[in-house]
Amino acid sequence: MSIQQKLDRIAQRFEELEQLISDPAIIEKRDEWQKYTREHSELCEVASLIKENKKLREDLEFAVESVQTEEDPEMKKLFEQECEDLKKQIDESDAGLMQYLIPKDPDDDKNVILEIRAGTGGEEAALFGAVLMRMYNRYSEKRGWRFSVMDSNITDMGGVKEAIIEICGKGVYERFKFESGVHRVQRVPVTESGGRIHTSAATVAVLPEVEEIGEVEIDPNDLRIDTFRASGHGGQYINMTDSAVRITHIPTGLVVSCQDEKSQLKNKEKAMKVLQSRLLEKIKADQQAEYTQNRRSLIGSGDRSEKIRTYNYPQGRVTDHRINCTIYNIDAFVDGDMEQMLDELLAYERAQMMANM
Repeated sequence: MSIQQKLDRIAQRFEELEQLISDPAIIEKRDEWQKYTREHSELCEVASLIKENKKLREDLEFAVESVQTEEDPEMKKLFEQECEDLKKQIDESDAGLMQYLIPKDPDDDKNVILEIRAGTGGEEAALFGAVLMRMYNRYSEKRGWRFSVMDSNITDMGGVKEAIIEICGKGVYERFKFESGVHRVQRVPVTESGGRIHTSAATVAVLPEVEEIGEVEIDPNDLRIDTFRASGHGGQYINMTDSAVRITHIPTGLVVSCQDEKSQLKNKEKAMKVLQSRLLEKIKADQQAEYTQNRRSLIGSGDRSEKIRTYNYPQGRVTDHRINCTIYNIDAFVDGDMEQMLDELLAYERAQMMANM
């Protein structure tokens, strides 16, 4: 199917939806009417662009004919200039329409389970893990998202050996999906007396949260559930009951624990949510090899063994190696000012998809 045929089909579907949502028989069927109104809302902007694009092309056709038939030199010159202006507007309109033809990632609007683990570098790697956790927290605050630490292993110096975080809000996965991988830091550690620059690393994994239980079916017989007393900074209740929960999925060996709630039941529910997200990710990796290969060719695999970004404190820069993008304001970046980098990553992905189309 050609691009024009796709656009024609969208315009035709939009007209059908306008008739459906105004049909009294459909309005009486509330669920069906809501489904059509949601689809209508999703297509409203692109339908308007298609209509505008069509009008521009009609105006260009008229201007071209006028150039060919006009005898007055001054008027002919005006029509020629109009042709040039319309061609530029059509190019811009075409580029805007192409954005809507790019296949949307079905996970983009989902919440995420974000995992941070200290890598090479000992205590300095854990301290960098804490920097990353704060960075994501600050960015989430700016976007109005809910940031909830489900489980964490904090060192005596405040570093993060491991943290599992739930981030909820509109479009969380779309903004965070390229954060998966190895984040490398180059700086003088607070533990270094000689002032030498060290290189350490932490890994980040971003998983789309399973929204419906039926999305991933888990046989209860495949689970081993252990309870234990929570540890760490938790107030007066932290060690009084066996509220923390550890769930092991026996067939895959996946282990998930949660201890941030006082209620054992709530910890179990959260741990199951993380387990479902990890299993969903594993299923996708196994069953969608072609999709994974395509994403890898676009912007890297996102595999946690792949170095994706370097935070160089002496030079005050953050460099994303997948798109060769460098930002020279590391303090603002790690304080949550990540918008420019994330925009560049998304723009690169869309540009590659458009080129493939």
